[in-house]
Amino acid sequence: MTPLTRLRNGFSLSSIGRDFDQGNFWSVPQLLGTPISDRETIGNDFQGYVEGAFKSNGIVFTTILIRQFILSEARFQYQRLENGRPGDLFGLPSLSLLENPWPNGTTGELIAHMEQDASLAGNFFATTFEDEFGLRIRRLRPDWVNIVTSSPMREDGSPGRPTDIGARVSGYVYQPPFEDATLLPARDVVHYSPIPDPSAQWKGMSWVTAITREVMADNATSKHKLKFFENGATSNVVITYDPSVSRDNVAAFAKLFAAQHSGVDKAYKTVHLGGGADAKMVGADLKQLDFKVTQGAGESRIAAASLVGAVLAMFSEGMAGSALNAGNFNAAKRRFADVGARPLWRGMAASLSKLTDPPAGSRLWYDDRDIPFLQDDAKDAADILNVNAQAIAGLARDGFEPESAVAAITSGDLRLLKHTGAPSVQMQPAAKE
Repeated sequence: MTPLTRLRNGFSLSSIGRDFDQGNFWSVPQLLGTPISDRETIGNDFQGYVEGAFKSNGIVFTTILIRQFILSEARFQYQRLENGRPGDLFGLPSLSLLENPWPNGTTGELIAHMEQDASLAGNFFATTFEDEFGLRIRRLRPDWVNIVTSSPMREDGSPGRPTDIGARVSGYVYQPPFEDATLLPARDVVHYSPIPDPSAQWKGMSWVTAITREVMADNATSKHKLKFFENGATSNVVITYDPSVSRDNVAAFAKLFAAQHSGVDKAYKTVHLGGGADAKMVGADLKQLDFKVTQGAGESRIAAASLVGAVLAMFSEGMAGSALNAGNFNAAKRRFADVGARPLWRGMAASLSKLTDPPAGSRLWYDDRDIPFLQDDAKDAADILNVNAQAIAGLARDGFEPESAVAAITSGDLRLLKHTGAPSVQMQPAAKE
C-alpha cells in the first residue's frame, strides 16, 4: 500500500479543505509526481504545557503575558522597498483582514494568539474561510495539526521519502479529537514557528521545552511551601508512643491530631498529647531551606529563556541590588525590544503576508511607532534623525545636490553623492583689496 493510499484511507473525505473536492484532491499529488509520504507532528504536549505551565505556574504565565501584551501593541502595514532598502509605511484596504481577523476580533488578539501558540507549542497555524461577513481568519489549535510532506518519485519509480532533498510541505491535516480530518493545502495555511526545532525539518519548538525542569522544580517548590502552611506552618512532626499503646489507638489519635492541627488556620495552636506520646520537630523550616534563593534562581532562568528577563518581569532576583537602577531597567527593555519583540514581529509579518498579497515593490511589515514601551527607542531614533538632518544640510551647503545627499545619508552609501559644480562659499577665493 502506498503512503498516499494509507493517508487517504486514514481520513474521512467528508471534510476536505477549502478549494478542494473529493474528486480532484487526491489526484493532485499524483499529477505533480509527489505522493504524500509522511507527516510531521507537533512534538510537545500542548495541553500539558497549557495546564502544567501557563495556567499553573505564575512565572511562565507572567513571562508569556508580558511578551503577549507588548507584542500585541503593534500594527501591520505595508512597507515600500526601494533599491533593496526599506522605505515608508503605508496602508491599504487589503489589510482589513488583519485589522478585523474575525467578528469583533482585532490585530492585538491575533498577535496574542500567535504568541501564546508559539510559546507553548512552538507553532501557530491559521487558515481563512468565507462567511456572511466576508473573509475571516481561523486559528487552528496547534496540537490538532500535522504537517504533511511530499517528495518527487524516485528514478526507479518508488515513492519518495520525507528525507529526500526534494521533499517539501504539501499540506496540513487539521483533526480535532473524534472529528473528521480536514486536509488543507500549504498555500492556504499560515505557519508561524519562530524557534525551529533542530530535530525536525518544518515544525518549531516551544521555548518552554528548554526549561521544563525549571518549571517542574518551581511547581514543586510552590507545592512544598503550600504543604508547609497546610500542616500548621511547622516542619514535620514525629510523635512516638509508648510500646503499650495499641495500633488502633495510635491510628485513632493520628486521625484526631490531623483534624485538630492541620491547615493554616491551626497554625501555632497548642498541642496536647495523651500519656505515652512524645512529639518531636524534624526537618528544616522555610528560613533554613532559604526558598528565596532556591526559587529565585529558577525564576531567573525561566525569565531568561523567555527573553523577558528577571528585571523586566520584576521577579525577586530582578528586584534586588543594582538591578533596581533605572539604567538596568531601561537596558532590559531595550534588550527585549531588540532580541525579542522585533524579530518576533518580523516573523509574524512574513508568515501573515500570504493572506494580504502585498503590492509589488513592498512587503508586509510591522508598525511599532505608537507603542509606549518603545518610547526610549523613539527618542534615540529622533536623535539619529537630527544627526542625519544636520549631515544632509552640511552636504548641501558644500555644493552637493540635496536629493543625492538625502539618498546617500539614508542608505549609508556616499557614492550616491552628486556635486552641483558650485563650490561652497568657504572655497571661494578671497576678494582682492
